[in-house]
Amino acid sequence: MSEDYKSKLETQLWNIANTLRGKMNADEFRDYILGFIFYKYLSEKMNIFADEILKQDNIKFRDIVPTTENGKELIIAIKEEALEKLGYFLKPEELFTEVAKRGKGENEDDVDKFDESKTNFILEDLQKILINIQLSTMGTDSEEDYENLFEDMDLNSSKLGKTPEARNAIIARC
Repeated sequence: MSEDYKSKLETQLWNIANTLRGKMNADEFRDYILGFIFYKYLSEKMNIFADEILKQDNIKFRDIVPTTENGKELIIAIKEEALEKLGYFLKPEELFTEVAKRGKGENEDDVDKFDESKTNFILEDLQKILINIQLSTMGTDSEEDYENLFEDMDLNSSKLGKTPEARNAIIARC
């Protein structure tokens, strides 16, 4: 892991901590922070794994257009490999960085800035993604490993905010 990557990760974790701190007790905070860290880890691992498979074709995983015939075929092939080797699967649009960009209303790769006026609603997407990680393992050897993995991350908790919009703004800021 490069020093630059470690520094970015540390900054991101402190930002999450500062955003959530004070809104919940230490045990609840731990559930959210560990859930986000693990989701980010799974996303990065999926992205690296898929990029390695696609390297010979000069394609990046997050650049696949899933609505095209070729995109659908690539996704199916990568999913089969990922379930066998990683034990789970995430679609390109479900990667942590992609959700972060959507949440922050950004199209470019710089997800470090936050402009609340550009926040998109991602709460429901994020909840579906966390469920999809678990569902992707159904019928595989890793099913038990991922069962109820994110159940303690209640994205509808009033501790994140009183309204769905307030909760979304907190999550998008993380």
